[in-house]
Amino acid sequence: MDETLTDSTYLILLALLKPQHGYAIMKEITVLTDGNFEIGPASMYTILKKLVKSEWIQLEETLDRKKIYHITPQGIDVLKKEVQRRKVFYQAGEKMLAKFTEGSGAENI
Repeated sequence: MDETLTDSTYLILLALLKPQHGYAIMKEITVLTDGNFEIGPASMYTILKKLVKSEWIQLEETLDRKKIYHITPQGIDVLKKEVQRRKVFYQAGEKMLAKFTEGSGAENI
């Protein structure tokens, strides 16, 4: 998994900055996004399998058969790079919108 992260993958990695089980991950994503983004169980578990395979997260099965997911140091590195990548896009958008609304025609929209 060396490609750009999808929003769902990005949010799952963010949620896993604290170890959690599947349902808690879904709830955490809803909280992180103020209810603006939800992920269903099928999508989430598909992504979790890929993240385990890529060694960005680890799966721990507890004695009571709960599956707890943990982000790995490699996953944290990937997440840091993705935050930086997204920051560049955010800053570019903010800069262009500021220029556009400074009188280059925004009032005609």
